[in-house]
Amino acid sequence: MRIVSLLLLTLFIATGCCSQKKADMKSTQIEYSALSRGYYKVITVQNKTVSVVKERNAEAVKSNIDDAKWNKIVDAYSKVNLESLNTLKAPTDKRTYDGAAIGNLKITKEGKTYETPGFDNGFPPKEIEKLVNLLVDFSKE
Repeated sequence: MRIVSLLLLTLFIATGCCSQKKADMKSTQIEYSALSRGYYKVITVQNKTVSVVKERNAEAVKSNIDDAKWNKIVDAYSKVNLESLNTLKAPTDKRTYDGAAIGNLKITKEGKTYETPGFDNGFPPKEIEKLVNLLVDFSKE
């Protein structure tokens, strides 16, 4: 009987932690931008909605995110260490000679902003690669 009680308690606590992480996403905004002289893209995700701007001075195209894709974003986000975002190193340097647009990931959570240094669009640091690729997929739709 004790084992069953312990298992139920463990399951209850684990479920509570998972739902807490998803609840945290409601107050979180994730923005990916890629900019250069001739290229402009800003993708913003917040609370199961996405807005994509593909040109300077253009209107944002907004849409809802389905549950399957949202869960992938939440999973990728949960693996990102927010405190170390500003210390990530770019794997390539094409942006220094106009070989690639400058990519940037900015996460705002509970009023605090965490931001990466610039990196080459299409070549994000490994630590955020999955999250960035999920965001970039929205601009292809």
